[in-house]
Amino acid sequence: MTQTPTGHSPAQGQASAHFTVPAQHPMVSVLGSGDSLLRVIEKAFPAADIHVRGNEISATGGAADVALVQRLFDEMMLVLRTGQPMTEDAVERSIAMLRASENGTSDGQETPAEVLTQNILSSRGRTIRPKTLNQKRYVDAIDKHTIVFGIGPAGTGKTYLAMAKAVQALQSKQVNRIILTRPAVEAGERLGFLPGTLYEKIDPYLRPLYDALHDMLDPDSIPKLMAAGTIEVAPLAYMRGRSQPLFTNVLTPDGWRPIGDLQVGDLVIGSNGEPTPVLGVYPQGERDIYRVTAQDGSWTLACGEHLWTVRTRDDKRRDKPWRVLETQEMIGNLRAAHARRYELPMLTAPVSFPERDVPMDPYALGLLLGDGCLTGSTTPSFATEDRELAVALEAALPGVAVRHKSGPDYVLNRIKSPGDVVTLENPVTRVMRELDLLRTRSHTKFVPDDYLYNSADVRLSVLQGLLDSDGGPVTQKDRTCRVQFSTTSILLRDDIIALVQSLGGVAYARRRLAEDRKQGTALGAHRHDTHVVDIRLPEGIEPFRLARKRDKYHAAGGGGRPMRFIDSIEPAGREETVCIQVAAEDSLYVTQDYLLTHNTLNDAFIILDEAQNTSPEQMKMFLTRLGFESKIVITGDVTQVDLPNGTKSGLRQVQDILEGLDDVHFSRLSSQDVVRHKLVGRIVDAYEKYDSQNGTENGTHKGGRNKRK
Repeated sequence: MTQTPTGHSPAQGQASAHFTVPAQHPMVSVLGSGDSLLRVIEKAFPAADIHVRGNEISATGGAADVALVQRLFDEMMLVLRTGQPMTEDAVERSIAMLRASENGTSDGQETPAEVLTQNILSSRGRTIRPKTLNQKRYVDAIDKHTIVFGIGPAGTGKTYLAMAKAVQALQSKQVNRIILTRPAVEAGERLGFLPGTLYEKIDPYLRPLYDALHDMLDPDSIPKLMAAGTIEVAPLAYMRGRSQPLFTNVLTPDGWRPIGDLQVGDLVIGSNGEPTPVLGVYPQGERDIYRVTAQDGSWTLACGEHLWTVRTRDDKRRDKPWRVLETQEMIGNLRAAHARRYELPMLTAPVSFPERDVPMDPYALGLLLGDGCLTGSTTPSFATEDRELAVALEAALPGVAVRHKSGPDYVLNRIKSPGDVVTLENPVTRVMRELDLLRTRSHTKFVPDDYLYNSADVRLSVLQGLLDSDGGPVTQKDRTCRVQFSTTSILLRDDIIALVQSLGGVAYARRRLAEDRKQGTALGAHRHDTHVVDIRLPEGIEPFRLARKRDKYHAAGGGGRPMRFIDSIEPAGREETVCIQVAAEDSLYVTQDYLLTHNTLNDAFIILDEAQNTSPEQMKMFLTRLGFESKIVITGDVTQVDLPNGTKSGLRQVQDILEGLDDVHFSRLSSQDVVRHKLVGRIVDAYEKYDSQNGTENGTHKGGRNKRK
């Protein structure tokens, strides 16, 4: 298109411009069917005289109007060159953008053509694009920021455009799932009186989200995506429900504590073995509970929506990242052929408990728990065929001589010094009494808590003493070496498993019944069942100090990689539950049996719609659900709050709290961005004018309901 502006004398304040439309563009595409577009332009510029002759267009009038008409036709031609048709609505919005730029109410960085030709998503023969400058900036903000708030009146495309960006992100594999939620204000605690099933009760609150999905995806694919967990649509209250029963143990630097006792600021143990603070505690009420059991026998309890980081063998083989699934998503899908499908993550480093003072060398304690006699009726003794262990035990026990008696038996005598009183207690007996181990027998021995919840070095030393004395490497042809330990003590069995798990390993326990074993010559040798524990420790964790066992272990290639797979998920009744949010980088924390689980959504595009109906507590809960590689878009209209009397709007409050925070953006849309019927924008303006003149807000007086506090 060529332009030939000419002007009259400045005194007359008149100017003219001449446009030639290229032959490849039919005039109907520029002027509209029945000159509909031309009439829109003439109505917008009544002081300008616009004439059309053939493919020639001329405009005469005030200099400012002519300049705007000239820019308008330039922008229209740029849009038409992309193959996109111009509509009456597009022309009106182009004129509004140009005038805003001219008046200084817009920075003019984006032109109408840039706004109207930005494609977000093409689906089923239609393309979704922003239609106003504010909409384009809203869409751009979603690309640039992790958390975006879209605030404005109904009809401005807040939710629809966010949904389009979510589908775009899913299709381009930027995220693995879409989560759509909105508060069901009238549902809340009143769901019970509504007819139908739970999903029939909440469906009306989620229907707008379903409708948008059907506009953007093949309707036949939506049920499959929802069944696979790729798309989740749920009320806000259910978003929070990633919970565990109040009595479920969570590991802290001081040992195990019920999750229901935790408070914000308390420390729990993360996947790297280090303490991490609790950021949020959210009671969930009574919920259906499932028992999640791994193949090594470890288990914990969680609700159906609780989140687990898992991967399949195919994920590992193809070097894919770990995925996040809900408990209920895995039910009925735990096997791939005959193999367990879902692998669970392991601790990446031993748990870091605070170091405690202990009264006996931990390696020596492990040796005595394995093959020591601590009955208290005789001088403490130790049995071993390895002289190396007797020497090591004596070196670790100051003031004690390990004297060979006969065969494998050694006596632990107190070393007497000149002037000693004969009745002085044996140092080993004194320490055993202090640790409540005196008079324990093979089936009642245990590891004291001061050793069980001590530094990694202390725990490993105890384990090495136990394995050197009463454990050993078990070689398997063409396989890595297995470590095995046997005991008749149930307590010691559980403590061994805890030591191994706290170091990042796995332990499998099985029982050998006493009645099935041949009786030995020792009195009562097979009176109690034996518990056999098979152990795998991470690379770099040395299970043995005894040379012959250590050499055999390494000659067989070590113990291999510890692994855990989910074996079963079974209903376990209903319980009062709570969920916590932790500050760990991967959001994982250690729950019962050293299993790793978490409550945060990673690799997800999350949309919270109708956010003006959230309470401040709900808004905080939702925002702290943010996981890594995720994006959150929150939409709402602060003039349409439906919360009960006296309840603050979380969307109003969050603007005061997060405005200006890095990577958080607030996009504010107005009546000028309404893309529904033109009358909607005028209605919005009329209500704003009424509220301004009458000192009201959302139709009520500003001292009453819904007052922003």
